[in-house]
Amino acid sequence: MNPITIIIIYFTIFMGPMITMASTNLMLMWVGLELSLLAIIPLLINKKNPRSTEAATKYFITQATASMIILLAIVLNYKQLGMWTFQQHTNNMLLNMMLIALSMKLGLAPFHYWLPEVTQGIPLHTGLLLLTWQKIAPLSIMFQIYQFLNPTIIFLLALSSIFMGAWGGLNQTQTRKIMAYSSIAHMGWMLATLPYNPNLMLLNLAIYIILTIPMFLIMMTNNSTTINSISLLWNKTPMMLTITSLTLLSLGGLPPLTGFLPKWAIITELLKNNCLTMATLMAMMALLNLFFYTRLIYSTSLTMFPTNNNSKMISHHENPKHNFILSTLTIVGTLTLPLSPQLL
Repeated sequence: MNPITIIIIYFTIFMGPMITMASTNLMLMWVGLELSLLAIIPLLINKKNPRSTEAATKYFITQATASMIILLAIVLNYKQLGMWTFQQHTNNMLLNMMLIALSMKLGLAPFHYWLPEVTQGIPLHTGLLLLTWQKIAPLSIMFQIYQFLNPTIIFLLALSSIFMGAWGGLNQTQTRKIMAYSSIAHMGWMLATLPYNPNLMLLNLAIYIILTIPMFLIMMTNNSTTINSISLLWNKTPMMLTITSLTLLSLGGLPPLTGFLPKWAIITELLKNNCLTMATLMAMMALLNLFFYTRLIYSTSLTMFPTNNNSKMISHHENPKHNFILSTLTIVGTLTLPLSPQLL
């Protein structure tokens, strides 16, 4: 692809969520969503194969449908109130339409079926963008309008996402699909705290992104797209084993790693607001998530799979800049739990 084209595409992807976050006008928020949607399509179909084309088509149809519902809700709200913002007396039907459309954009259950399939069909670096940066714009809209949204629907979406994210990842052998189901579960945790403490949602999002980036960087370094290929890490880059294990355990929310902080804070917030049943169910589902992360760690670190390579240690030329980013994010993603009193 032409370098100027790539610069324009990445600039547009960067600007889309920025416009959405900086806007209070609903129409401008919608424009930001559309910019990031249209700009990422060329990256999805960059590899000329049927799988990428299928993934791009699925992504476009789902996102375009959600955008259409959002635009309909915005226009009907303007027709009703004469304003480009939601108010206390906005029709509940319009707010529910907005919530469901944003859930489709985020890949929350039961609108999640497109996300694992699309993530599986695209390159790893585009998958990283899809599971991190593309989540920011819809979540920022939810953050701005949370006081108008129906808490019951939010809790149902959150619980179903945590449930589907946990169960869906159990029988997967593809690392990209595992990361997609992990994303669905994390989005559920973020949504669960939205009605009570939206700032916790931002904390959870930041920690999720900090943990997802090193995981994708490890997979991109070795082009590991299956559990079988990631199990050969010991043979290629032995130092990656520790980073992979710590990152996965932190993603699963195991104390005393950083990933435990948002889960701890969210469960505490739910208990403060007498949501005992929901907190219990979420904690139980978190164990299922931890199980499939532990299975990945078992394949990577604790077993020695047969390999057709006789020289057990291969010297690889590694990018120092890449290693610096990876090690910095791993340290932040695993060792910042003692800072939690300052963060909270």
